Amino acid sequence: MLGSGFKAERLRVNLRLVINRLKLLEKKKTELAQKARKEIADYLAAGKDERARIRVEHIIREDYLVEAMEILELYCDLLLARFGLIQSMKELDSGLAESVSTLIWA
Repeated sequence: MLGSGFKAERLRVNLRLVINRLKLLEKKKTELAQKARKEIADYLAAGKDERARIRVEHIIREDYLVEAMEILELYCDLLLARFGLIQSMKELDSGLAESVSTLIWA
């Protein structure tokens, strides 16, 4: 499975890049959600309940997205932690298959 086309160092670098990018995106989305919460408070104070409800739904979707990014980050960390094991095996371990499959389909 891990044939001659497998480039270990390239994988390690890309996993680290993914982790950094995910952290940046998580931070950005969290900050935007905090600002949106303040906007919602303003809408509620102004009596614009329907508009506030729409913004709340958007924040909830963004929070789910941030949680998904955190899970992807954990999978990348797992692969980096087990990197020496990955390099030495000829076929992918079933314990790591979930992490790899999730990252491929994400």
